[in-house]
Amino acid sequence: MGTEPRECVPEQPVRQRRRRGASDAASRPGVLEWGPLVLLTVAVLVGAGLWFAGLKGAAQLVWAAVTLVALLPAAWTTLKQVWRRQFGVDVIAVLALVGALITREYLAGAVIAVMVATGRALENYAQRRATRDLRALLERAPRQARRRTPDGGIEVVPLDRVAVGDRLLVGPGDVVPVDGTVEEAATLDESVVTGESQLVGRGAGEPVASGVVNAGAGFGLRATKNAAESTYAGIVRLAEEATARKAPMVRLADRYAAAFVPFTLVLAGLAWLLSGQFIRAVAVLVVATPCPLLLATPIAIVSGLSRVARRGVLVRDGGSLELLGRARTLLMDKTGTLTAGRPRAAETVVAPGGDRDEVLRLAASVEQLSPHVLAAALVRQAREQGVRLAEPTEVTEVPGRGVTGRVDGRLVRVGQLDGEPPEWAHRVRERAELAGRSTVWVSDEHTPLGAILLEDPVRPDARRTVRRLREAGLDRLVMVTGDRPRTADQVAQAVGVDDVWAQCSPQEKVARVKEESGRAVTVMVGDGVNDAPALAEAHVGVAMGATGATASADVADAVLTVDRLDRLADAVEIARYARRIAVQSATVGMGLAVLAMFFAAFGRLPPVAGAFLQEGIDVVVILNALRALGGGLRRRDVPAATRELLDRYAGEHGGVRDVLARLRDTADLVATRSDAPECVPALREVHRRLADEVLPHEAAEEKQLYPALAGPLGSDEATSTMSRGHVEIKRLVDRIGGHLAQHDDDRLRPDQVPDLLAALYGLDAVLRLHLAQEEEDYFSLNEEGPAPAGR
Repeated sequence: MGTEPRECVPEQPVRQRRRRGASDAASRPGVLEWGPLVLLTVAVLVGAGLWFAGLKGAAQLVWAAVTLVALLPAAWTTLKQVWRRQFGVDVIAVLALVGALITREYLAGAVIAVMVATGRALENYAQRRATRDLRALLERAPRQARRRTPDGGIEVVPLDRVAVGDRLLVGPGDVVPVDGTVEEAATLDESVVTGESQLVGRGAGEPVASGVVNAGAGFGLRATKNAAESTYAGIVRLAEEATARKAPMVRLADRYAAAFVPFTLVLAGLAWLLSGQFIRAVAVLVVATPCPLLLATPIAIVSGLSRVARRGVLVRDGGSLELLGRARTLLMDKTGTLTAGRPRAAETVVAPGGDRDEVLRLAASVEQLSPHVLAAALVRQAREQGVRLAEPTEVTEVPGRGVTGRVDGRLVRVGQLDGEPPEWAHRVRERAELAGRSTVWVSDEHTPLGAILLEDPVRPDARRTVRRLREAGLDRLVMVTGDRPRTADQVAQAVGVDDVWAQCSPQEKVARVKEESGRAVTVMVGDGVNDAPALAEAHVGVAMGATGATASADVADAVLTVDRLDRLADAVEIARYARRIAVQSATVGMGLAVLAMFFAAFGRLPPVAGAFLQEGIDVVVILNALRALGGGLRRRDVPAATRELLDRYAGEHGGVRDVLARLRDTADLVATRSDAPECVPALREVHRRLADEVLPHEAAEEKQLYPALAGPLGSDEATSTMSRGHVEIKRLVDRIGGHLAQHDDDRLRPDQVPDLLAALYGLDAVLRLHLAQEEEDYFSLNEEGPAPAGR
């Protein structure tokens, strides 16, 4: 089906439930994670039982074994870190375990062993989902092609056997295997490569990039590059290279250890040197064992991971959550991220004297048999408006041109416009271009009957989410897209970002992300295959997993599993809160540990007492770390009764928008043909609908909804500006009614036209703005409940 131009939706491949080669043990917490901790804890308790039973030698032997079992892997890890010139918190734990063995303080060593094992288990749990594979991106890449043979046949060959100059056949829905030129007209979905949110028609001889999807009938393709040199292979390489270049995550605990470890070693050495008692150095090391870092920090981060998961955001690992909590810059794709990513019929415009419902009925009836994404939008719009559709006959579809069929015996064409358009069609085309909308023309065999304007609407929660992201601490918000500058600018203004980069290729997106990442911790949000390299390049890549391509989700550090942009703001707020709690727990724990270290250095705290004191400190910081399980979200609790009101009035907005479309048609009629006999009847009809449908809706909101919102919004003043909007809407409706009451004939007086036009267009603008504000500020409140349990 052809349009001028048409919106499109990024392909959504089916996600496999489990990565290749991943075992059940690796995909969920299991024996390897918690087994060592359980065994060590049981062994310590067994030793305690032996001690109280009078078998002190056996108890000491068990505790020594526990200390040794914990020491060996910790020492191996520490040696590897030292070899790489890295010094983490494990150094102090190893020295404390060694000191406990040397001084035969086996109970102290066993307690340290349990603390170290607990920290390891928590860290492994937090990072067990850490993966960076490009499986989906690679699986989506075509592996074979249909090649024409010299005798006129078609053979299926592996992709690496396609050579420059080969003539290929690309079937409907196929991914173009290599770069080439089309041999006949083709309709393509290029969003996976360019991010462009509209289908593109390519004529014979025009170039086509690999990786794009054939959205029309099959077409011939002459290869101009082999598979290794084609565009899609380049995107895969970009994502692989960006992933490989990413530095490993530095744990928050290790950043603290960079200062804490040297201090501990110096203090322990001085205690030994000045007192001549090695046991004092051991006591310092035991007390200094950084359990607030090994325990409290992972607990806070894991709590944050759990909370964001409940909000519909899966973060790959604790390091990614820490970085999300430090982010200052956010880059966002447009299509599918800030916009819905699927087309919507925004307006139906008809030829002078035409019927909007009839034009929509004819178009949707013909489109019922088309698999095109825009066909579904037209059919959906007709059904929402209660239009009864007829069964079409003789339906044919020409790629790049549109669909033709008969409805009730009448020939109907839906798609592009043939021939020179009439004057009214010129105005419609200009209007659509200025508004950044696509145009689908509806014609009979003689003339165009009307046009349906389609848009990829901005998400209702997008602007509010941008505000929340700023409140959460993000300083710079940028939209980066492959779409046209005019459309991109309109979306950017609507959502309130700081900057916009339009017509960016995947390579340019990667360059932009690298540039921003050099200045601050940067988050990139996207949903298409074309976003995968940029997501991999960013400090934190976030994929719109509910609507986006699998490839973008697989290279991302976080995935939004629900189609809700505001969940990203939730994730940032939770990440910042969890990181703040982690830092607070580490700081308090280390402060108490340092105080105890000085007592140990002066011989006032033996190793065993120090170990149990350290356990007490652990309890304090762990309880504080558990605060990360709640709080930190700027949410408003909306009572169930208020949610029902929000649902009801949000549902009524569809009818109000239908009246708005009639209002705009009537205003255009008065502006162009004020002396036409149908002007006054059209005015009376639209005024009747305004008075009977719109004003009662606004009055009910004023009486029921706005008072109910006072609690969630904080005060009655929060809805005062919207109440003022109601007053202005009623004033303009009354003004139109006043003009109609001035005469009984069917003609408008020339002196009435200017004021009528001011009232009609003014009402159109005020009412559209009012609806948008309600949807953004109020109706989105109904979506702030917990994410669905099933993911």
